[in-house]
Amino acid sequence: MDKIDVLLVEDELTLAMIVKETLEEKGEFIVHTAKNGEEGLHKFHSLHPDIVVADVMMPQMDGFEMVEQIRESNHEVPVLFLTARSEVNDVVTGFEIGGNDYLKKPFGMGELIVRIKALLNRAYIQKQKSKQYKIGQYLFDSISQTLFLSGEKTLLSHRESEILKRLCENRNQVVHTKNLLTELWGDDGYFTTRSLHVFITKLRKKLSKDSSVCILNIRGTGYKLIESR
Repeated sequence: MDKIDVLLVEDELTLAMIVKETLEEKGEFIVHTAKNGEEGLHKFHSLHPDIVVADVMMPQMDGFEMVEQIRESNHEVPVLFLTARSEVNDVVTGFEIGGNDYLKKPFGMGELIVRIKALLNRAYIQKQKSKQYKIGQYLFDSISQTLFLSGEKTLLSHRESEILKRLCENRNQVVHTKNLLTELWGDDGYFTTRSLHVFITKLRKKLSKDSSVCILNIRGTGYKLIESR
């Protein structure tokens, strides 16, 4: 069975080492550490962990700012904030900017493990529920990468499917071009931008049999999936 990949962002180095050693001794975890938000953000994009455990108060970049930047391109990875008793008022802010749970310091290792596993289980269930999306008269299955309309099936490419999935997950909201490019291509240069335009054009054509469905181009910003009824 694959081990759980944890990114622990904590500026108290002694605490970070205790957590790392305790979790890895269980044989179920691999723990990567970072000492501040800037290092944590860099490691997040390079390691793609299963879960992020982050302190709130840190030098250079705090946990809130780090998670805000993570959420610009990734809305799925679970985030568990660690907060001191005097910072309980920060809990509301943590949830607002994309945190999934919090744990007050000092905490027991058993509770930390339970929270991590609960968040991962919740994320897995949510992912399973998000296989299909209703788009006007269409049904989009993101697993089989197929559009269904009145008994007809249209196969999408992997890239088309990933773009449409993100538009569906943020229906009626702008999905920023830069986020799409960095998440799917790993690069937001000129040529990848042109490629994205091509895929959007293909998706518009494949969704054209229902006039209520539209992918809007928000000039200089990104794209928005809307239904007019």
